Amino acid sequence: MLVLHNSQKLQILYKSLEKSIPESIKVYGAIFNIKDKNPFNMEVLVDAWPDYQIVITRPQKQEMKDDQDHYTNTYHIFTKVPDKLEEVLSYSNVINWEQTLQIQGCQEGLDEAIRKVATSKSVQVDYMKTMLFIPELPKKHKTSSNDKMELFEVGDDNKEGNFSNMFLDASHAGLVNEHWAFGKNERSLKYIERCLQDFLGFGLLGPEGQLVSWIVMEQSCELRMGYTVPKYRHQGNMLQIGYHLEKYLSQKEIPFYFHVADNNGKSLQALNNLGFKTCPCGWHQWKCTPKKYC
Repeated sequence: MLVLHNSQKLQILYKSLEKSIPESIKVYGAIFNIKDKNPFNMEVLVDAWPDYQIVITRPQKQEMKDDQDHYTNTYHIFTKVPDKLEEVLSYSNVINWEQTLQIQGCQEGLDEAIRKVATSKSVQVDYMKTMLFIPELPKKHKTSSNDKMELFEVGDDNKEGNFSNMFLDASHAGLVNEHWAFGKNERSLKYIERCLQDFLGFGLLGPEGQLVSWIVMEQSCELRMGYTVPKYRHQGNMLQIGYHLEKYLSQKEIPFYFHVADNNGKSLQALNNLGFKTCPCGWHQWKCTPKKYC
């Protein structure tokens, strides 16, 4: 596998992957952030250039210092040739199977190769599939030179009942971590702090001045960690957040998408109401744990 460093090549790859969305959305979103200051210190691997068939994004080696931090040790994969993926994944210089890690992608065809290699490495696999949502069509919105203030201005048009918009920062990481189904531990807390330092986090303040609903963007441009406190559920708060964010991110030409469990009826309905498209390919995650850490 080749590591792409050249900014021109990264841009060419980025534009090429756009044609393969939604299946390529994970690596596409990660490469967007790699091109833009690369705050998570990630890198891009391809099997060949320019006629690539496999793309993997991962943290640079110096980032993966904690062998049990699967939040940091996350790989995103897209392939045009699933039958060749097993050989590539077996190489220790591509994936460090000695660590607890996550592999994320939007192709069900990745599953067989990941499981075969994991079995050969005595690694336990915990698999999850959810529904993937992407914007129906790119939308153009009026631009502003005032960057994040634009989102506040959009939100001000729809404030009701003493609710107000706010951007999150790292000081909100504890609250987000406490209510994130995939979190609630020290490693996830550090991960969320880093996301809030480097990417967009947005929420609604309730009448008492406390955060009542929020969502956070992560290193592959996915909007995750969404939560509304029970007292304020079923009032359209997450729908309002999604509406404002869709406008803001589309205006800034930042890719974004969501995954939702198929039994989360309220969130599924909200995304449908916002005009998001369900993708048949789905959202897939494989948490891989070496037996020594099981």
